[in-house]
Amino acid sequence: MAGAPAAEDSGESRQERLKRLEEEGDIAADYLEELLDIADLDGDIDIDVDGDRASVEIRGAEKLKRMNEPRGELLDALQELTRLAVQTRTGDRSRLMLDICGFRAQHKESLEDLAADAVAQAKSGGSPVPLRPMNPFERKVVHDVAKREGLRSESDGDGKDRHVVIYPAS
Repeated sequence: MAGAPAAEDSGESRQERLKRLEEEGDIAADYLEELLDIADLDGDIDIDVDGDRASVEIRGAEKLKRMNEPRGELLDALQELTRLAVQTRTGDRSRLMLDICGFRAQHKESLEDLAADAVAQAKSGGSPVPLRPMNPFERKVVHDVAKREGLRSESDGDGKDRHVVIYPAS
């Protein structure tokens, strides 16, 4: 990995990257299974590699799903704790993505709709459109929609008040 010779071909480095991400997923799954057992919550853990991130989903966890709704604060907290658990074991910062019963995918779709409405408002009204405070994942989704629609967007504010502002075309 870190000390690998530069002469290695890209196939080997991809294999090493994949192995590292699979290890992150395994560590995360072990951590989450133990956490679910302690909390006496049901759920199955699925591990995957999605691009350059380990991806872990807790499925079949209806009680956990209800506790996570409506805004996903529980998901954000569990993801941070899980990333820290992985970092503690590997020594490297993790970009692991966690999901609970498909919440992130459903939430992304509603955020894209919100962003599309804000883009339309910025285009028709000619003035900046500030959105509600959002976590980093939510802001990234909104920035991606604004960029795709040819508008500029910026994050503004600090901490829990950080939000996206979409600007009309110049």
